[in-house]
Amino acid sequence: MKCNDKLAPFEVFDHVVNKKLSFCHVTMDDVDMLHSWMHEEHVIPYWKLNIPLVDYKKHLQTFLNDDHQTLMVGAINGVPMSYWESYWVKEDIIANYYPFEEHDQGIHLLIGPQEYLGQGLIYPLLLAIMQQKFQEPDTNTIVAEPDRRNKKMIHVFKKCGFQPVKEVELPDKIGLLMKCEQNVFEKRWSDWKMNKF
Repeated sequence: MKCNDKLAPFEVFDHVVNKKLSFCHVTMDDVDMLHSWMHEEHVIPYWKLNIPLVDYKKHLQTFLNDDHQTLMVGAINGVPMSYWESYWVKEDIIANYYPFEEHDQGIHLLIGPQEYLGQGLIYPLLLAIMQQKFQEPDTNTIVAEPDRRNKKMIHVFKKCGFQPVKEVELPDKIGLLMKCEQNVFEKRWSDWKMNKF
């Protein structure tokens, strides 16, 4: 996957998995690919966006116009395989559920193609995104609110340093609010780089 230079948030080579990780901003050119991912069996129960393409186009355009969040496609060795929503908590509905700080950030994610499931690739991708988020000088906390039924994703977040806070009743799901503080992340990041994960 090649990004327009202006649209490429970042690219790194992860020496643990020996693969290049890259993230590009979503554009409407990605709509068919993302729409197909929303119809994957493992995605449908948690995202509930297995809707007709014409409706998904409207949804994606609305999200792209929402400047409190950044939409990205994550790739492994140039092959797109994951979708990411990075957002500022203070402008998001989750701000109603805990005493947030001004620069708290949040994240949603999914792996699209089924062939990338169960390979452990979500860890370097999530850690790379978190490392970038903590580059924001005043960000000390990143949150996530996976569906409480999504045990696999909750396990992934825990392994990357997130701790459960409480269940929260959101408009589209009952989520498990989870938080990761920067000092906890730094330890997990170090463990990953030293292959002690």
